Amino acid sequence: MEFSIVYSGFKEIRSVLQTRRSQLIRCLLLIVFLLPAMPAVAHFEGDTPPPLCALTDQDGMPAEDWQSMKGQVIYIDFWASWCPPCIKSFPFMNELTEDFQARGLQVVGVNLDEEKSEADAFLEQFPTQFTIMFDPDKSCAEDFNVIAMPSTYIIDKRGFVRHIHRGFRPGETEAMRELIEALLEETI
Repeated sequence: MEFSIVYSGFKEIRSVLQTRRSQLIRCLLLIVFLLPAMPAVAHFEGDTPPPLCALTDQDGMPAEDWQSMKGQVIYIDFWASWCPPCIKSFPFMNELTEDFQARGLQVVGVNLDEEKSEADAFLEQFPTQFTIMFDPDKSCAEDFNVIAMPSTYIIDKRGFVRHIHRGFRPGETEAMRELIEALLEETI
């Protein structure tokens, strides 16, 4: 009798293991099939240049590209008028501009609103001291792999993405300032 209890216990364990194995195989197949669907131009920190973007300025004219800013540290922030953390980030970006622009920091806010009028109304309420650009077809945001609002990309003087930060929490501003100061001290 004890043997049949032990044997049925082993059968139960074997059944659970087969189910887990089947689930694991399904997960691995899902990953294999989803990998090709991931963005081809996902930019990460390190020695990776930012994607070239066709942005416009506030008048709808083509904006300056990142390559023309090489030699400066660039703080690129993707934002939208409907984003509450974006509202909180604007005073910080104004401070960065005031404190570091003379040393070579270029702060660029890239707007992702569907309607430019929404961004204009926002900017009237929250004036900026930094450059505002627009990504009308969202291709730049897609190329940067923006997945949160706001999303910040810090480009070093050599033109490489050195830091990516998603969201905005006031408690993290000091670390961002320290990183910017360190990048401004670097020589090319």
